[in-house]
Amino acid sequence: MSAQPLAESMVQSVDWLAIAPPTITAVVALAVLVADLFLPEPRKAVLGWISVAGLAAAALMLLPLLDGDRSTLCLAGRAGACSYTADRFTLVIQFLVLGGALLAALLSVTNLDDDRRRVPPGEFWFLLLSSAAGAALLPASRDLATLVVALEVASLPAFALVGIRHGDKRSSEAALKFFLSSVTATAVSLLGISFVYGATGTLYLTQVAERLPHVDGQLHVLTQTGVVLTLIGFAFKTAAVPFHFWVPDTYVGAPLPVAAYLSVVGKAVGFSGLILVTVIAFPSYADVWGPALAVLAALTMTVGNVGALRQQATRAYSAVRLLAWSSVGQAGYLLVPIAAAGYAKDPQRAIGSTVAYALMYAAVNLGAFAVAALVGRGRALNRITDYRGLYTANPLTALLLAFFLLCLAGLPPGVIGLFAKVTVFSSAVDAGLGWLAVVMAVNVVIALFYYLQWTALLFRAPEGETARHRVPAPLTAALALTGVLGVALSGAPQLVLRFAATGLF
Repeated sequence: MSAQPLAESMVQSVDWLAIAPPTITAVVALAVLVADLFLPEPRKAVLGWISVAGLAAAALMLLPLLDGDRSTLCLAGRAGACSYTADRFTLVIQFLVLGGALLAALLSVTNLDDDRRRVPPGEFWFLLLSSAAGAALLPASRDLATLVVALEVASLPAFALVGIRHGDKRSSEAALKFFLSSVTATAVSLLGISFVYGATGTLYLTQVAERLPHVDGQLHVLTQTGVVLTLIGFAFKTAAVPFHFWVPDTYVGAPLPVAAYLSVVGKAVGFSGLILVTVIAFPSYADVWGPALAVLAALTMTVGNVGALRQQATRAYSAVRLLAWSSVGQAGYLLVPIAAAGYAKDPQRAIGSTVAYALMYAAVNLGAFAVAALVGRGRALNRITDYRGLYTANPLTALLLAFFLLCLAGLPPGVIGLFAKVTVFSSAVDAGLGWLAVVMAVNVVIALFYYLQWTALLFRAPEGETARHRVPAPLTAALALTGVLGVALSGAPQLVLRFAATGLF
């Protein structure tokens, strides 16, 4: 008789509507894998459009969830003991993840047509959708076990996507470097989680937050160590220095749509996980993670921008390398509000600044990668010098790339980029991190040089004969979507900047 209440407390309810976005993505991934077995080779192109439709359907399932917070997979009779919560934060990050995956899928349709002999389509789409399902699950995770599982479901297919091109030595080396460094970071993070679990006796984030301040004094050092080690795995996913070394080689070795996917969706995974463990699970240890993240932010933006500044325009793949180093620098800006949350009286507003910046960055960075994918179809080495005179060959594409680069630099007419940087800067100042705000200001000036240098090159007179770029329909759709989104956000920046003012939790 005494065992029955315990058994009842382990029964978990399932809200299928709440878990619909990642579930639909996972089901479509399995459907694509099975369909690949039966479709003849000439018809396998349809798998790409099924994947695009599946991601669009998963994103549309976010709409019924806007009416209020929903929690599921909860332990009966235990308040706050839920593994999955679809709140405002979850929905915004899931929109970013599924939207980013959808745009990467549109880029991939063209890329697979061009590279069909070396990239198996069925496996590619299954891996992309599986990774997107894990990425959509992570922001909704509210216990450490689900958080780690979601992180690995998002990451493991990404390793295979990087090295999926048959016979490409550079791609294989990039995948191996990405895999080994990521596995090491995950192992360290799991060790930290085990320390936290040993000290608190629970994996649920809200319960961890309640019990951490009351941990026995003898376990204080163990708990501090656990908190730091837990953060390492997520810091790796955000490409924070010194966990950034895999980024340039991985972006260059991967198919370009995969690099675009990692630059946006991979970062969303890392930052959402970092926000959940710091703000929800470890608020009582803000004196540990706040200074640590502030130092990481300063190092990351500086190393990233200096690395981008040092790229030689004539070097092979210099355009992709510049975008890779730029993404490291942008990760530093994204870390600033999370670090500020450790000092701020209202951490939710600080976190809102990170999310607002991430939405801006996702739209314009995917747009820049879309233009890089277009140029790369005619110039396989994708050097920065290959973009010289792009305005003469394709005026609209050149104007779009110039707009995306100016948004990343924070200059008009990229108004959303400017406002997003101001909100991040303000979060540091409001939290009393004046020194970090100064470091950020210096790095913004450094970044202006290489962004403007690339922008100016687009409008210079071309050397030799101009290369005309035919734009396939999927690539046109990706460019149009990112362009419209970037212009709309610059015209109405309050669409995303309101998160910086109101918070998300």
